Amino acid sequence: MSSFFLAPAFSAGLLLSLSLIVAIGPQNAHVLRMGLRGQHVGLTVAVSIASDVALIALGVLGLSQLGGLPRGVQAAMVCGGVVFLLCYGWKAWGRFRAGSAAHQAVGAPVAAMSRQQAVGAALAVAWLNPHALVETLVLIGTASLAWGSPGNTVFGLGAASGSVLWFVGLGLSALVLGQRLQSPALWRALDGLVALMMWGTAGMLAYGLL
Repeated sequence: MSSFFLAPAFSAGLLLSLSLIVAIGPQNAHVLRMGLRGQHVGLTVAVSIASDVALIALGVLGLSQLGGLPRGVQAAMVCGGVVFLLCYGWKAWGRFRAGSAAHQAVGAPVAAMSRQQAVGAALAVAWLNPHALVETLVLIGTASLAWGSPGNTVFGLGAASGSVLWFVGLGLSALVLGQRLQSPALWRALDGLVALMMWGTAGMLAYGLL
């Protein structure tokens, strides 16, 4: 198959990946928080990209080859994602109401995080987040089936490229903001936004089960 016919598959994978990842989820919020704090930004971005690429590869080259996940497994993953998002949103909302984020502004004293802790935190929000698993294994993996072979592989490469572009851009943007903005209100606004986005996403996932 010529590159001319594979280009749409790459573009479709890229656009789907970006459309799914743009919303401020736990992983994006974590990268943003590390960037604003100026702690292990590059390492966090690298682990986030590697995790996303691995999950996309598993969905496109692995589970998707089985024709998608069984309906019961998909429903269980979606329910897990709803619970995860509700809990994460509640934590962010608690910080927003308490105003504790004001003490985490760039330039204020914050607990230093080791490289091992940074890697562990980045892996946790990537691999222990059922919502991310639904996006990569179910949505991207299943969507790749429509392109056949080798189009599904090119679709997966496009999706992985979208992940790379997004996390590099997010990490750099957060780092620049962290160097220029030291407003406690920024952290409180971020926590409030994260809480609303998490609850909104949980609601959409739950609605899809009806």
